[in-house]
Amino acid sequence: MTEISAKLVKELREMTGAGMMECKKALTEAEGEVDKAVDVLRTRGLAAAAKKAGRATNEGLIVVKVADDAKSAALVEVNCETDFVSRNSVFAGLAESIAAAVLAGDPSDLEALNELKVEGTTVKDLLTEGIHTIGENIQVSRFKRLSTNKGAFASYIHGGGRLGIVVQFDFDKPETGQSASFKTVAKDIAMQVAAANPLAISQKDFSQELIEKEMSIYKAQAAESGKPEKIQEQIAAGRMKKFYKESALVEQAFVKDPDTTVAQVLQAASKELGDTLSVTGFERFELGGL
Repeated sequence: MTEISAKLVKELREMTGAGMMECKKALTEAEGEVDKAVDVLRTRGLAAAAKKAGRATNEGLIVVKVADDAKSAALVEVNCETDFVSRNSVFAGLAESIAAAVLAGDPSDLEALNELKVEGTTVKDLLTEGIHTIGENIQVSRFKRLSTNKGAFASYIHGGGRLGIVVQFDFDKPETGQSASFKTVAKDIAMQVAAANPLAISQKDFSQELIEKEMSIYKAQAAESGKPEKIQEQIAAGRMKKFYKESALVEQAFVKDPDTTVAQVLQAASKELGDTLSVTGFERFELGGL
């Protein structure tokens, strides 16, 4: 009988995310051959897949894919049960494959995503295979695909895949998207979205409902001061201005230089590029978010 070392068990566990005892039993059955042991775990997973598919998935990865021409981009959140598996290379590869499928296939919803094919296998079957191999429930909770005919997308991943950002830029000259200067400022602004979590691009992008809600709160706060009504109005207006500076991307202080606003960064980049550079959209996926 082949002796199964702790090192071999650890290697199989890191490859598949399966439990230590499951790995040891699989290696024993496979007579110490890791590749065969992976197949044993997959086979055993078939019987347990239905039960695993009902378990909570609170960990996972945000994956971002941007097309080579930067004209389309995809964000995907793929969830698993434990942080250990979220750091597993097999799980990461699965998440990357699904994000690539979203970018290439442009599915309308999760049901359509499940039917997309990756190298001849549907995403649904890839997920089932992942559950069998890794031993945890795996689900795609959300995704977003974006495209543009004008401009380009830039992306940023933070925290080892716990936060993913895509920012859409518009400009006039096709060569702008290929320049090093554009790529640098685009990455900086994607990092800005990650760090400062703006709610909109500019003041005009906030809904009237949100503006009225914020203003009513500030007016109520000002009323508690007991100061004259005119002063209360000034206090509320000042707090609203602060809200815009903190929540509108282009009005935010630039994280890398707080004395400069994002709008000023875009203006300087436009001058350097000899083009008109603007942000026209962004998506921010945080693990476990809505």
